[in-house]
Amino acid sequence: MENINWSGLSFGYMKTDYNVRCYYRDGKWGELEISDSESITLHIASTCLHYGQEAFEGLKAFKGRDGKIRIFRMRENALRMQSSSRGILMAEFPVELFEEAVIEAVSRNRRFVPPYESGASLYIRPLLIGTSAQVGVNPSKEYLFIVFVTPVGPYFKTGFKPTPYLILRSYDRAAPQGTGNIKVGGNYAASLVAGEIAHQKGYSAVLYLDSKEKKYIDECGPANFFGIKNNTYITPDSNSVLPSITNRSLMTLAEEMGMKVERRPVPVSELAEFEEAGACGTAAVISPILRIDDPEENKSYVFSKDGTAGPASRRLYDRLRAIQYGDQEDRYGWVTVLQ
Repeated sequence: MENINWSGLSFGYMKTDYNVRCYYRDGKWGELEISDSESITLHIASTCLHYGQEAFEGLKAFKGRDGKIRIFRMRENALRMQSSSRGILMAEFPVELFEEAVIEAVSRNRRFVPPYESGASLYIRPLLIGTSAQVGVNPSKEYLFIVFVTPVGPYFKTGFKPTPYLILRSYDRAAPQGTGNIKVGGNYAASLVAGEIAHQKGYSAVLYLDSKEKKYIDECGPANFFGIKNNTYITPDSNSVLPSITNRSLMTLAEEMGMKVERRPVPVSELAEFEEAGACGTAAVISPILRIDDPEENKSYVFSKDGTAGPASRRLYDRLRAIQYGDQEDRYGWVTVLQ
């Protein structure tokens, strides 16, 4: 892999050697299949294309100082994909088979796992789609599960550096009791217009408020939100928020560090009280927030005056990354080490 500039990778797709597939037919899942093709064949009437029967996950593998490859919390991703499947009536993919498929995909693409201290990692994308040919709103009778991998750099080009966010009250990411709490493509499609407006204005992402009252914080575009004040880690409790595995990990680590943790409704007015704020998810781990602008209320909430991340965010980021790379003890059984 001498032609790859590992430290210069962006967060994007690169062809790797193999992917893993599994088909659901006649009411049951088949055996795992290995493919070297980047393409799939779909019927023009597949339910994934017409009625949105599609769910996906995102997780990462890391190469440690010891040369071993570690996969972070893949069982939680398997369980979350099952939750997404229940949310849009897809066949649930078995947890053990999910783990086997992920390990197989990473193992067969070992040469694409970026080296330690390159700042890059191997992104793992499990995908589940309905493939039955149907014209009529009904769940599919057949499904295809795929795991492919690609080496990636930081999600944000700035890396672990605070960036500005924007509140846009005229856009919603997801509705209460809708699909906001499961990981389906429609949620991301719904965020594209507001996200592009924010990018054109020089912001990293949109901070979405609840779609019912516009009084409470929901999510930061593609990531969960958290705020820090009085040695307390605070994150929204909302039916419209995806349960981030990274956020749950950070909550555990915050308690380990002696912080209080609160998962509750967070009014937008509370932004004025936070000492630090950030977005968290698989892609970036933590993306510290420089400031949040609320043009409709003519307000701006600043969390970093010198352009650096706050101390709590830095400690949490460093601790989680150290577990992922094997530099510190994994007390929680989060990491699967490939043999």
